Amino acid sequence: MRTFKIWPLVAACAAPLLAHAQQPANNAPPPPTMEKLEEGQPPEITIRKPEQQNSITERRAPGGKVTETKVTSGKSTYYLKPNDQPGSTLPGDTQSTVNRGAQWDVKDFDLGRKHVAEGEPEQAAPVPTPPPVAPAQKK
Repeated sequence: MRTFKIWPLVAACAAPLLAHAQQPANNAPPPPTMEKLEEGQPPEITIRKPEQQNSITERRAPGGKVTETKVTSGKSTYYLKPNDQPGSTLPGDTQSTVNRGAQWDVKDFDLGRKHVAEGEPEQAAPVPTPPPVAPAQKK
């Protein structure tokens, strides 16, 4: 005895009926007409981008090969270095790497100097001299 599943049969018969029900009617109203608006006054304030200082600096080895590229764009600074292959590997080997990402200069710290608030004059701090070293004694 064979058993038939009725759901695929019902879905196959109902699909044309649903597609026919979704067709748009021919008695749809026409789209609204476009009206021309009057020009208003120009804005009193103009917003401009701040001028950006972009610079690219390259360091080269004595043979002329680029060893490092420093890129400054606005407030961002990053360094690009060439992808030198280690040892005797060639590009495409298992040991070689494909890409070398940029190194971002996130934050610079100057630990030897005190922080000066804005508006205050900067004063040079005296550098303390180290005490003299005592001579070594022989035993």
